[in-house]
Amino acid sequence: MANLNINSVKENTYGAIVIGSGMSGGFAAKELCDKGVKTLVLERGRKVEHNKDYPTTNMMPWEFKHRGQIPEDVVRENPAISRCYAYREDAAHFFVKDTDHPYIQEKPFDWIRGYQTGGKSLLWARQVQRWSDFDFEGPARDGFAVDWPIRYKELEPWYSYVEKFVGVSGFYDGIDNLPDGEFLPGIELTAAEEYFKQQMNEKYPGRHVISGRCAHITGNAEYYAKQGRGICQHRTLCQRGCPFGSYFSSNSATLPWAARTGNLTMQNDAVVHSIIYDDEKEKATGVRVIDANTKEMTEYYAPIIFVNASALNTNMILLNSTSKRFPNGLGNDNGLMGKYVAFHNYRGGISAEYDGLREFTTEGKRPTSGYMPRFRNVYKQETNFLRGYAAGLYGSRSKEVNYDGIGSDLVNNMMNPSYGPWKVGSHMMGETIPKESNYVALDSDQKDEWGMPLIKINVDYDQNDEDMLKDYQEQMAEMFDAAGFTNIRTWDDGRRPGLDIHEMGGVRMGHDPKTSLVNKHNQLHACPNVYVTDGACMTSTSTQNPSLTYMVFAARAVDHAMKNQG
Repeated sequence: MANLNINSVKENTYGAIVIGSGMSGGFAAKELCDKGVKTLVLERGRKVEHNKDYPTTNMMPWEFKHRGQIPEDVVRENPAISRCYAYREDAAHFFVKDTDHPYIQEKPFDWIRGYQTGGKSLLWARQVQRWSDFDFEGPARDGFAVDWPIRYKELEPWYSYVEKFVGVSGFYDGIDNLPDGEFLPGIELTAAEEYFKQQMNEKYPGRHVISGRCAHITGNAEYYAKQGRGICQHRTLCQRGCPFGSYFSSNSATLPWAARTGNLTMQNDAVVHSIIYDDEKEKATGVRVIDANTKEMTEYYAPIIFVNASALNTNMILLNSTSKRFPNGLGNDNGLMGKYVAFHNYRGGISAEYDGLREFTTEGKRPTSGYMPRFRNVYKQETNFLRGYAAGLYGSRSKEVNYDGIGSDLVNNMMNPSYGPWKVGSHMMGETIPKESNYVALDSDQKDEWGMPLIKINVDYDQNDEDMLKDYQEQMAEMFDAAGFTNIRTWDDGRRPGLDIHEMGGVRMGHDPKTSLVNKHNQLHACPNVYVTDGACMTSTSTQNPSLTYMVFAARAVDHAMKNQG
């Protein structure tokens, strides 16, 4: 029997284990496999292969039973995900239903999850902006969180490294708080957006309007063909899964790349229960995994473990990883694990019309929009709230179709629409402040179907968010008015935290083990062979979309792990 156990351990031992196959987990796996490490990737969801398992990607609108809508009974059963903009009939199969993995909302929170190979990399909005030292130095300057233990200079080469593999469309804009990157050809602004940009340059110097940088291949086709990926076709059906691989996802890029090395083992339907800590060896030695279907538990072993289960699930796994040494969760000596969770405030919006530029129209589609980087509290504190907001921006010509007539007259009328005024608008992307009162924890009584404690979420807005929202509405309305836009309307859509899908924190990075959980290399202070490189490690949220920075942390941490083995 002992020999059988020894053989079982040997069969289940790898050079590294990566928990999660999404944005950061996929990149960690790619880097480990590239470096010759036999790597096990554990994904709690089902197997989804690039192209093969995108059932709706080429369907026409009339082929959908409900014409793209979600039936009312499904909406009633799944109120959280039903509030997500991408939860439609063509992509519903990539979302976790509320009823499939329940959680406790101590305060209202819409938790959007994707349990499958690739995770939410099949669903993301593909916006990629670098952070700058205005972000990394923000907590130390403003005093709203612990100091980041890193600065932009340390990450700059890693941003370039990741961007070259991912493929990022953009322009070189020369903005202090939004560093330029390694760009493929950019996607042009529409005429109305370009006009607004000119108005800002003239009337509000320092408030920039640019084309949103997006993870879409728009050039260098020969290089990306080596990944099996093609040029973006501007279909804007990205949430269905891209058959061309032109937008970046784990499924189209990092995981196939890792598989081609021969060093990847992919395990689906693998619900990670906890990380095994050996009190005698004083390190983590493996991972306990529950089969999602049979509920049978198996242990896997490795000297290096990357936790990339997405922010809240990463917190859940680490909190559930108890031992004699860590009775409150792996690495949780200071009791801060699960606390200081933050997110992005997307509640604000504005719309208007512009009656000029009649000689231009908008035809075709594009996978991005305009973007205004943060312009409040950048160089100095100038408002009654901390930090600031970025803004998405769009401008398109409204089309008016005449449905009069019968037969050929009707066809001619429909084929020759007239155009109304330009419709312009914006949405807010505000930075929320990490607070100890915003936390996630494990419930002591209720468990899910795999025997894991249910996660409790207690996250909410505060007065800083309300003041920031008011300022966004006032400033955008003022700028729209200055540009000559009319019928200006602002709103607060009242969305719950979580619907931004940018939750971060709980295992925050910092200098001091007394006030943070991971160090500058993303290692748990108290268990350094465990790396956390997804949203859980974030000390603050910035205003930029975070996925690019997650991948940068993952690549950089693998490099550190390889140079410091043993």
